[in-house]
Amino acid sequence: MGRAIAIANQKGGVGKTTTAINLSACLAAKRKKVLVIDMDPQGNTTSGFGVEKNELENTVYELILGECSVEECLIKNVVKNVSIIPSNVNLAAAEIELIGVDKKEYILKNEIDWIRDQYDFIIIDCPPSLSMLTINAMTTADTVLVPIQCEYYAPVSYTHLRAHETRHDLVCRLLLEKKKKNRKPILNQTHKY
Repeated sequence: MGRAIAIANQKGGVGKTTTAINLSACLAAKRKKVLVIDMDPQGNTTSGFGVEKNELENTVYELILGECSVEECLIKNVVKNVSIIPSNVNLAAAEIELIGVDKKEYILKNEIDWIRDQYDFIIIDCPPSLSMLTINAMTTADTVLVPIQCEYYAPVSYTHLRAHETRHDLVCRLLLEKKKKNRKPILNQTHKY
């Protein structure tokens, strides 16, 4: 069964998308089968893999709304060993569309469970918010990777992220980076809820 890693932080500009793309590429280079799920309406992970996000018929948005199957929105082998469930700006409307839907925080997990065994790793790029999209990613994930830069509000964002956790068995990895040229991790901390 594929290990799912959500890359999340409610703060923007901390390297979530860059981490998702590079982690996926590195795992693929090690001959691991990787599924990337772009849960950010900006769709930068999608375009980062060379997919024209504005010309897609089926994306994670249609998947969440039940308008397509996981197989119909899956783009296989965008690069060797990497498949993607893409995103575009339409995903921004998902929050409103999901109002009143029962168990909406498990929609992505329930869909991904159908194909989870086909992949070694599932990398989920989250939006810079604590939205239902992020919660769906976190309920799908086994691990949350939280990229953080050394600045005043970084620990506050991390605390808010942990407060919205719905699973007590989820492992959260905190990566704290210097804001200097060398950008070497200075803290790598694991929390188990």
